[in-house]
Amino acid sequence: MVPSADFKETYPISETFTDADKKAQNRKIFVLAGPVILANLSVPLLGAVDTAVMGHSSHAYNLSAVAIGSTIIHFIYWSFGFLRMGVTGLTAQAHGSGDTREVRAIFARGALAAGVIGLVLWLVQVPILGFALTLFEGSVKAETLASTYFHIRVWSAPAVLFNYCLMGWFIGRQNTRAVLYVQLLMNGLNIVLDLYFVLVLDWGVAGVAGATLISEVFAVAIGLYLYRRNLTETDPGGQRGEFWDVGKIRHMFAVNLNIFIRNLSILVAFSFFNSQVSRFGDVTMAAHLVLIQFQMFLSFGLDGFAHAAEALVGGGIGKKNRAAVRNAVIVSTKWAGGIAVVYSGFYLLNGSDIIQLLTSIPDVQAVANDYLFWVVISPLISVWSFQLDGVFIGATRSKEMRNGMIASLTIFVIATLMLKENFGYSGIWLAFILFMTTRALTLAVFYPRIERDAV
Repeated sequence: MVPSADFKETYPISETFTDADKKAQNRKIFVLAGPVILANLSVPLLGAVDTAVMGHSSHAYNLSAVAIGSTIIHFIYWSFGFLRMGVTGLTAQAHGSGDTREVRAIFARGALAAGVIGLVLWLVQVPILGFALTLFEGSVKAETLASTYFHIRVWSAPAVLFNYCLMGWFIGRQNTRAVLYVQLLMNGLNIVLDLYFVLVLDWGVAGVAGATLISEVFAVAIGLYLYRRNLTETDPGGQRGEFWDVGKIRHMFAVNLNIFIRNLSILVAFSFFNSQVSRFGDVTMAAHLVLIQFQMFLSFGLDGFAHAAEALVGGGIGKKNRAAVRNAVIVSTKWAGGIAVVYSGFYLLNGSDIIQLLTSIPDVQAVANDYLFWVVISPLISVWSFQLDGVFIGATRSKEMRNGMIASLTIFVIATLMLKENFGYSGIWLAFILFMTTRALTLAVFYPRIERDAV
């Protein structure tokens, strides 16, 4: 997935990018990737605490309620993940070009969009919840408590979306340490409040939701403090950009709309993936949920290098330095590929032990072990699409991301319907591997455009 020799001859590397520049950029990749990886480590810990405090309650429907409510909330919020991605790419390019006024304006435009969307979610929360609950088959008590969880968490919508913009801005500004600080403080406070609200005050599901709500609002306060400090240190006395620049607003809207469609396609793909597996019975579905955790763990390690690619590719484009773009792509991708190999080896050697940690049900363990092969090879396939996503976000090539994802989703659905009849559950996993492969190939086809235009 790196530029070929023929491509290098067509688009020669600029002489302005020296060996010293390469060494500095290579070091920067680790400076950017490290904090993101560390920040991601707090995510599964928070999930484990949420599960533990509810899992030790006297009724199973409490845990089910948190699972249903958090699934609905995460689906809604992640649909607007384009706020983080769009702000990252645009900020990285403005930062690379030295346009500090536009760097300020990009965040302001994103923050305004986050506030408007958050307010809309407040207004339509009742019909959203009503529709979402029809997709689940929980008990009456579980759905009632899930509604309580949702109606508490939804009030953090503006804060969550605002935080997306802050995280995108920090990454674009090549300040991933701020991302680490915000994530650790947010998740740390969430864990402390979880334990206090549920175990001490006995607030149950409402306590879990309330802890998350407070921590998400707290994260915005911390993020804004770091944002102001960052501006004061790097651009003291700087002027505001042209917030109402119609052309730039239109460009931001186009980028975000394309990423929204792309994200929605991913959500549809994973929902379809899970729905097809559910037809093979409860045991297979339970095993599938265990195996999907391996795919989630994978993203924790690879996201750091993808985010580094976002920041450095965007910065190189802003500087109009093709060599800087190419070096960022090659080095970050090589390291991401190496991490993927480590993941595959670790899953191969320790996969069965991980399965035992995730479930104690013998039948589920047996099925999960039977299909462990798929998550062993998944890192070697998934890494390319993860990394190219980072490259294209940094280049704000959202149209290509949208088209590639729609094509990949179409192929995935067709392949699943064809393969599951003859190969069962393995056929669905094979279709998923094909989906990840197609995601990478469709972006790789468009990659030359990024280097061609980076001048």
